[in-house]
Amino acid sequence: MPDSRQPRPNPLSNPDFDRAAHRRLDAAWLAATRGAAEARVVPVWQSKPLMAGSGAERRAVLVPASDFDWSLAIDSAFLGIAEGAAHFAADISKLAAEDLERRFGGAAAAEDMRMIGQWLPADEAALLAYAKGLLWWHERHRFCGVCGHRTESTDGGHRRLCTNPACKAEQFPRSDPAVIVLVEHDDRCLLARGSRFPPGFHSVLAGFVEPGESLEDTVAREVFEECGIRVADIAYQSSQPWPFPSSLMLGFRARALNAEFALDPNEILEAGWYTRDWVSGLDPSGSFKIPPGFSISRRLIDDWIAEA
Repeated sequence: MPDSRQPRPNPLSNPDFDRAAHRRLDAAWLAATRGAAEARVVPVWQSKPLMAGSGAERRAVLVPASDFDWSLAIDSAFLGIAEGAAHFAADISKLAAEDLERRFGGAAAAEDMRMIGQWLPADEAALLAYAKGLLWWHERHRFCGVCGHRTESTDGGHRRLCTNPACKAEQFPRSDPAVIVLVEHDDRCLLARGSRFPPGFHSVLAGFVEPGESLEDTVAREVFEECGIRVADIAYQSSQPWPFPSSLMLGFRARALNAEFALDPNEILEAGWYTRDWVSGLDPSGSFKIPPGFSISRRLIDDWIAEA
């Protein structure tokens, strides 16, 4: 059980899920479990999980392993055990879109988790994020980066091995570290609209860690590059897996040393300093949007507001 003294986990992570790593090397157990009625399969189509229902009633389509047609899977992976049942992920992207409803029920549809994650139960959202991230890695590592030969999945889908006997290079799932930071100045926080954001959407700043950088160095560099702000008192807050497609978001707070912006127009279209009252009073249906509740960016904003 997780230590109750630790910070609460962010959405898309589940410390209670048993990844059962020791089972990944047990080929006989995996083969038997893939046909068990109590085991469950998470079908993922073109990096989107299958969902049934609508609105807040959306739920993941979890197929009994004994009923799943494994010939549909381009790749598959053992995820772990929840409530005594083994869970697998299966990439069914070779199916035509119109075949999804016929094979998985009239209400089944592949949906982008970024659009629906806020409505899902926490444990279900974490399971789907795990499945999506792992299968995305498989999709992009079917060939060896050293010699170009095909790779094959092994260890329950948690390792790929080059099939060239002269190479045998191993590849393992990876997450790319990225920092995300709420910057404060005189009891106001910095919110910005990125060049890739939809109209009206604002968030805290974020960026990927570069080779040879510490996390604190990345925070300082990204904030200055994007907005021309120098920061101090950089402090880690919490982290979140973010499989869009394969990031680990590392949340920070920092204090701005200057308030004047010098925006990088390639990255940031507009930015501003906002008070707690102004942000907490935003109309969800208004034109100024902030991140959804299941994101670490929103967690950073909400925790800052709660300090008032």
